[in-house]
Amino acid sequence: MSFWERILYLIGKYGPSYLEGAGNTLFIAIISTAIGCVIGLGVGIVQTIPVSKKDNVLKRFVVRFCQVLLRIYVEVFRGTPMMIQAVFIYYGAAQLFNIYMGTMFAAFFIVSINTGAYMAETVRGGILSVDPGQTEGAKAIGMTHVQTMMSVILPQTLRNIMPQIGNNLIINIKDTCVLSVISVVELFFVHKGVAGALYTYFESATITMAIYLTMTLVCAKLLRWWEKKMDGSDNYDLATTDTLAHTTGMYNYPGEGSPYDEKSKEYDQKRGAGHA
Repeated sequence: MSFWERILYLIGKYGPSYLEGAGNTLFIAIISTAIGCVIGLGVGIVQTIPVSKKDNVLKRFVVRFCQVLLRIYVEVFRGTPMMIQAVFIYYGAAQLFNIYMGTMFAAFFIVSINTGAYMAETVRGGILSVDPGQTEGAKAIGMTHVQTMMSVILPQTLRNIMPQIGNNLIINIKDTCVLSVISVVELFFVHKGVAGALYTYFESATITMAIYLTMTLVCAKLLRWWEKKMDGSDNYDLATTDTLAHTTGMYNYPGEGSPYDEKSKEYDQKRGAGHA
């Protein structure tokens, strides 16, 4: 058989297996990215909590202690490969603590905490990117730190970090392939099984690459659409509750020759009668 005939043969025989692996890959990536964003949001907020000498000693100690622990978490999971993390957590939990996790649970757990470490720095940078004057303005009108974060800072931060959230989702779709080391049945695991059974490594890799590319392109397109929706409309109509109030763009100058035209004789007569 030719190259393309072998590819068609693999699709016909193992198509359902490829689709199952792709479905698991997409499911793990989407759910883990969402959980990782929540983790990163919490960690990023804690890392940006302001502490001054005016605060009591207990608050300063607790905040600094939490920030140090979270900093260690971020550096460890950003500084080590996800494949090593998967092996360390999945097999280490069983050997050291007698905790035996299912492969799918381990997949969600590993990808989520890995994503959370990256998102923590993204959220921290997004919070710091908001103009400090907005925080000062919120405090000037009596808002607490929590109110300022929830109503002023975080809505802007979320919009600013949307591209990075999408980037992490696409990365997770590809990086789930490392979970094959703990026997998670995702797309790359299926590829290895098919290639090992028929020795069609290049043909199976071509199919797998095409599926990965399709998933990432579709996700990227949907995320760009979501970003555009978050931007809102480019045109805004001014509204007023007072029918006598004229806003910019709503008032039209009287037409030439009308009774209200300043150049008309009728307008001059009305004005003279008013003065009289």
